[in-house]
Amino acid sequence: MTAAGFLEGRRLQLARGVLLQCIMGGYPPARFYGNDDGDLALVADPKQIHRLPWSEQPRALALCDADDLSGERCELSTRAQLKSVIARYARHGLSPVVATELEFFVFAPNPDPVQPFVPPMGLDGRREQGQSAFSISSHNGLRPFFNEVYRCMAAMGLPRDTFMHEMGVSQFEINLLHGDPLLLADQTFLFKHVLKEVGLKHGLTVVCMAKPLAQVPGSSMHIHQSVVDSASGRNVFSDEHGQPTAAFRHFIGGQQACLADFTALFAPNVNSYQRLCHPYASPNNACWSHDNRGAGLRIPASAAQARRVENRLPGADANPYLAIAASLASGLYGIERQLEPTAPAQGEIEVPEALRLPCTLHAALERLRQSKVAKELFGHEFIEGYIASKNMELTSFFDEITPWERRVLGAQV
Repeated sequence: MTAAGFLEGRRLQLARGVLLQCIMGGYPPARFYGNDDGDLALVADPKQIHRLPWSEQPRALALCDADDLSGERCELSTRAQLKSVIARYARHGLSPVVATELEFFVFAPNPDPVQPFVPPMGLDGRREQGQSAFSISSHNGLRPFFNEVYRCMAAMGLPRDTFMHEMGVSQFEINLLHGDPLLLADQTFLFKHVLKEVGLKHGLTVVCMAKPLAQVPGSSMHIHQSVVDSASGRNVFSDEHGQPTAAFRHFIGGQQACLADFTALFAPNVNSYQRLCHPYASPNNACWSHDNRGAGLRIPASAAQARRVENRLPGADANPYLAIAASLASGLYGIERQLEPTAPAQGEIEVPEALRLPCTLHAALERLRQSKVAKELFGHEFIEGYIASKNMELTSFFDEITPWERRVLGAQV
């Protein structure tokens, strides 16, 4: 809308069904969002209005809540779902704290999606071959792109902890500073938007797919989680002697109880399971362990005041609002019900059947459909609408014949 209209407080309205629009652009049947498909009000968050530093013309972006016209939060909004989870913690006098680690790939333009992604040409005139993981010089070939990413992040108030080259070819990771879950979800969303826009400006394709390249590690969005007492700011995962508390155990127990049901919320696309089914540092399990990257729930080595639980299941393609909401809701579910976790896994992990997670989108959606706890925590309307939208995407995928099928099966008698 125009700047004048925005500053006048003109209300922007949006059809309710847009919140269930699938990634190809279509919509599930109207019964999933209300047969009249009435309007929602988009209410800008005054703390999340940003001038777009990469735009040549003055433009701004405002993150909004999608509210029913009555003023109530719309259950179909993932930002509203995260707000509801934070409010449930507040009723216990608790405040969750999170940080996200986002991995992504930077590729050359890919006008023909039948062809695989390839690394961009660097300043030295060469394409990366994959020997740059964790190297201090690994950004040099793309320095103009990264310099503008840093500048745009600073202009938009997006603080960064560390940036590094990851293990994949032209794959990178950013660690965002820990803080309020809603703020971190906003920052993760905005950072992905910055990456895409600055990449286009530099003739690059930035990809946040979970697994864009075969036989190369995928891209995750690990979520680090702790919980503090709202009054004192004390980390409730550690006692006064620096030892783990019952709340810490129960939080892990809740995550173990819910991860399988919520897999489709952490791994929302067909491609998500390419990452999880080739689980190099991408564990498809609900085991927990101390500082073991083979576990879906890892407890990083830290001081007692920084004791936290890292959920390693979400991919870079996950909706940050929904993934953080689902992870935190799982932990609170365990605290409220005093659920005990299994024993921590050690060494090479043998995953028991009870801690295995769905390994296809179809299986994950079916698990979500049958989940009573998912409907209890997120509401029937959201879960049923989400599944309807994702089933449309799955059907669209199965409507296409892949190059592998033509190449391998086409030669069969």
